Amino acid sequence: MISFDEALALVLAEAQPLGRERVALASAAGRVLAASVTAAIDSPRADVSAMDGYAVRDADLGALPARLTVIGKSLPGAVLREQVERGTCVRIFTGAPIPSGADRIVVQEIVRREGEQAIIDKATGPKTWIRPRGADFRSGDLLLPPGRVLDASALIAAAGADLADVEVFRRPRLALLSTGDELVQPGEARRSALAVPDSVSPGIAALAAEWGGMVVATSRLRDDLEAMRLAAGRAIEAADVVVVTGGASVGERDFGKAMFETVGLELCFSRIAMRPGMPAWFGRVGNKRIVGLPGNPTSALVTARLLLAPLIAGMVGRSPDEAGRWEICRLASPLGECDARETFHRAILDQDSATPIAFQESHAQKALADANALIRQPGHSPAMSKGASVRVLRLDW
Repeated sequence: MISFDEALALVLAEAQPLGRERVALASAAGRVLAASVTAAIDSPRADVSAMDGYAVRDADLGALPARLTVIGKSLPGAVLREQVERGTCVRIFTGAPIPSGADRIVVQEIVRREGEQAIIDKATGPKTWIRPRGADFRSGDLLLPPGRVLDASALIAAAGADLADVEVFRRPRLALLSTGDELVQPGEARRSALAVPDSVSPGIAALAAEWGGMVVATSRLRDDLEAMRLAAGRAIEAADVVVVTGGASVGERDFGKAMFETVGLELCFSRIAMRPGMPAWFGRVGNKRIVGLPGNPTSALVTARLLLAPLIAGMVGRSPDEAGRWEICRLASPLGECDARETFHRAILDQDSATPIAFQESHAQKALADANALIRQPGHSPAMSKGASVRVLRLDW
């Protein structure tokens, strides 16, 4: 049995990007850039107005009121032929090009119109309300570095750079295999007193998607070793990462690892000195990663958050550290002493204090949904009093 830190190090050694691909910008949300984004155009494309108003010559505003003749209109995207000369101005709208000769925009709120005359009674202030060409960025400027997640703001920058597609890291394909004769599709358990809804698979699929993985296959397997071996072979063919839930202990029908033996499973570790998650295991079949999780909901999801999330993060080009940002806070209530296994307590984090949830059983589902943090308590640590400093991981999954 190895420590959690040792297990995490072995997982992170496998958390390498899979490759690159180009995707349309419309499909790039949440992806991670594999190459920098540089601007193909200037932004703004020309000197443009920052306000609705009138494009004027500043020299014509030396004496107020100023009366100027409106000689045309400038609209965004429209060809502008008018030239502002002494005593004239052009009606202009936000984003429209500045006409030749103009060097200031007078906002429409301080302009009176009398037919084709624009009358300016008040001082305009120091701002010209002109956005110079390239004020945001110039063609060839670096806008986004490799490794940037394409969130809403990054997509705006990439689109503004006039890019139709971007180069991103490939998303790992995941196959989820849940094992156990008792498991049934959620919604069907009520038909039999012996049935248990497969609640783990939807949670693991959601966590994988949150960190950039793509679930391509999901199977619910009975405890039949030969059938499970066939399913393991299919999963390895279809996916980059195979996640097995259940069958991870040492019972006579726990076949989580045995189902991969005929396809060349190379184990990296088989047990971890942690609670929950001691039966978790990790290995390889060729260049495919195999993650074994406990079957109980809390054990499975907590272990997946601690090990599977950083694995996926690294494979999609993100820093695995993003999945393990521990912070220091205070205990809002005491914790008992810890045995040899490092323990990850489900907790409710409120500002800078964390309250351990009373029900810490590995099969918990409601308590798991209530938790928004994990408290990390080292093995062999004594009881901790209220107000003690602890390390906490926020669970935004």
